[in-house]
Amino acid sequence: MILSRSRVLGALLVATAAIAAFVLAEVLRTVVFAITFAYVLYPLRQRLVGRGLSRRIACAASTVLAFLAAALLVVPLLYVLYRQRSRLIDLLGQIPDVLVVEALGLRFPIEAAPVVSAVRIALRDLALAITAAAPRLALELIVFTILVYGLLLRPGAVGTAVFKIVPPEYRDIPMRLHRRTRTTLYSIYILQAATAAATFVLALALFALLGYRSPVLLAVIAGVLQFVPVVGPSVLVVALGTGDLLIGETTRAILVVVFGLGVVSFVPDAVIRTQLADWTGKISPGLYLVGFVGGILTVGAVGIIVGPLVVSLLLEIIEMLSENGGTSTPVEPATGAPK
Repeated sequence: MILSRSRVLGALLVATAAIAAFVLAEVLRTVVFAITFAYVLYPLRQRLVGRGLSRRIACAASTVLAFLAAALLVVPLLYVLYRQRSRLIDLLGQIPDVLVVEALGLRFPIEAAPVVSAVRIALRDLALAITAAAPRLALELIVFTILVYGLLLRPGAVGTAVFKIVPPEYRDIPMRLHRRTRTTLYSIYILQAATAAATFVLALALFALLGYRSPVLLAVIAGVLQFVPVVGPSVLVVALGTGDLLIGETTRAILVVVFGLGVVSFVPDAVIRTQLADWTGKISPGLYLVGFVGGILTVGAVGIIVGPLVVSLLLEIIEMLSENGGTSTPVEPATGAPK
């Protein structure tokens, strides 16, 4: 049997993609985020073109939006951590070497000097790590921007290649997977933005009620930390509680840990995220959490996107298998390839 040219090229494409994934493993997460951002920004690009802008200008405007969104996720947190380190170190210097905690009429001395020294070293190392990582992060941001622009400029290239390889009777399959991918990615990014916004509002209210200085800044940090896998804003809550405990604000330390972990860290993930997942993503909250947590534990930060997406595509394939015994449905013309 002689293989067609398109099938040979398809096999070559798969093999080359596998090699590229291995060689480019260090920037693979950047590539994945760029592809997903391009998916989400494509309707904006189309709307700008429909309003009379040229294709390149529309792509450039959409790419600038992607650049700003990506920068806003990383830059504020790194800036705050780097700029505020000296204030934190000064605060640590005010902590006595021995702390005395009173409970139930008993006094418990706690040796604080080793802990303070360890935290100081950690802050110094963190500042050095941020400084060292800045060039790499900037380079990844440049790669991200270039990829998004290229994908938006020629969005139909991949779809055209897929439709040339896939036989006509099976072309409904990539079309349905394409639509499911687009819907799921919209949902994921909407969920992330909504959860971060809810975290900001809840954190602002809590920190203001507890009398913290700069509650808006702390709330911004909490919202940004919502994008950090697993730990999220709980890191900030525990840090604030520890700081209050060390300076003698025992009551506020207990309140910020209890209500911070319960309201700021737990409520956005367990309530808001799961409810919106069921409303926007056509995927149950339970399966969304499985994909979210499984993706994070397996592939790291990019699992925030990849985990739920894989679960959603799996559900779509199961639906196709259950429809008419897995027979194909009428396909759209080749011109309807994913753009």
